[in-house]
This record gives sequence, structure tokens and C-alpha cells, in this order.
Amino acid sequence: MEFLDLGTTAFLIFFGFMAAFIDSVVGGGGLISVPALLWTGLPPVLALGTNKCAAVMGSLTSFITFVRSGKVDIYLMKRLFPLSFLGSALGVFVVQMVPPDILRPLVIIMLIAVLIYSIGKKNWGKENKYAGMSTRLLFLSGIVAFSLGFYDGFFGPGAGSFMLFGLLMVGFDFLGAAANARTLNFASNISAVIFFGALGQIDFSHAIPMGLAMIAGAYCGANMALKKGVGYVRPLFITITTILIGKLVYGLFF
Repeated sequence: MEFLDLGTTAFLIFFGFMAAFIDSVVGGGGLISVPALLWTGLPPVLALGTNKCAAVMGSLTSFITFVRSGKVDIYLMKRLFPLSFLGSALGVFVVQMVPPDILRPLVIIMLIAVLIYSIGKKNWGKENKYAGMSTRLLFLSGIVAFSLGFYDGFFGPGAGSFMLFGLLMVGFDFLGAAANARTLNFASNISAVIFFGALGQIDFSHAIPMGLAMIAGAYCGANMALKKGVGYVRPLFITITTILIGKLVYGLFF
């Protein structure tokens, strides 16, 4: 493994911390970390694999923090975690053959719909109305977990936001949805790392310094969310989703 110069290392540490801080709460950290890795000169697929290797360190940290807080629904996550893991593995293999940019227009439309819905329902997600899963709802949730896991392994931007949105739809408040979404995101990240690594698509000289910074960023972000509560998570979710839409639209036309 080659060692990076001090300037590049500092660059990766700074953007890794910022990416994980945001990602630990509402997702969207890839908006920051993937462009940062591309800026250092990594080719696209290698940047995706390297980003997942770094991100799994941050997502593990936020996952542990939220589990300790009691905000993670263990019963539900035991059933959805493996599906997100398997979906991500499939996504990693498919991205080797199909350019991920084919998803960009669809993702933009879906994110706009999520944003409009979230802004329009001002009291949505303020109270936890989740009362358990029926068989039908658990089946549908499994399909969503697998699909978003696939999307995260294949492309990634917005995956955490979609996971959070899906959990809001079943009745969690914003903080509970954020905690459980981080669990699913950890599943898709660790799966992606395993399979990107098997395919030789991780640059550890970039992943390690960024990943260590992501541990600190995720710890600070998750604890900030727990301290500030729903009133902090909702506006951050809306802000990051708006920025994500703008970034994807810019990449589509420019």
C-alpha cells in the first residue's frame, strides 16, 4: 500500500468527517465522499469501492451508537438486515457490467417526490406511530430493503435518504427512522465492501484515512441527533435531499 502525501491525507480526513457526520443522521454522505475520492484521481468504480470501505467504518459507529440508545428495532432489523446485505452484493456485481448513470434520471424524480411529500406533511415524523409489522407489511418492507440495498451497492447517492423515508412510511418518527436506516445502511455497506474487495476495487491508501475520519464524524453526528431529537433530523433530511437533487441534476446536464 502506497502512502499518500500530507495534503491529500488532510483533504480526505476533512471530507470524510463531514460526510459521515451527515450520513450518520439522514444519509447523503456519498455526496461529499465520492466526489472527494474522484478529485484525488481514482477512477469511478474504484472510487465507489473505496468509498464503501471508508463508509462502513462510519456506518458501524453510528449503528453501534443508535443500538446503545435503544432507538433500533431489533426484531425488525433482524429480518431486514440480511435482505439489504444480499441486495447490495448483487448491486456490486451488476455495476461492473452496467454504467450506474442510467439510474440518475429516475433517482432525481424519486428524490423530488420524497422532498415534496416531506415538506408538505409538516407534522409527519414528529411522533412514533410504529405499532409493529403485519405479515403483508413485513413482506413489502423486505422487498424495499433488498431493492435499496441493491441500489446502494450499484449506485448509492440517496440510498440512506430513501431508507429513512421508507421507515417513516411505516410509522417511525424521524429519529427512529434515522436509527433503523443506519442499520440497513450498515448492512449494504459491509456487503459492498466484501464484494468490492473481492473484485479488487478498493484503494486502501485512500480508504483508511477517510474511514478513520468517518468514525469520528459518525460518532459526533449520531450523538448530535440523539441530543437534538426529531426537530434536528427533519430539517437536515430536507436540506440534504434538496442538495442531493441539485447535485444529481447538475451531473445530468453538465
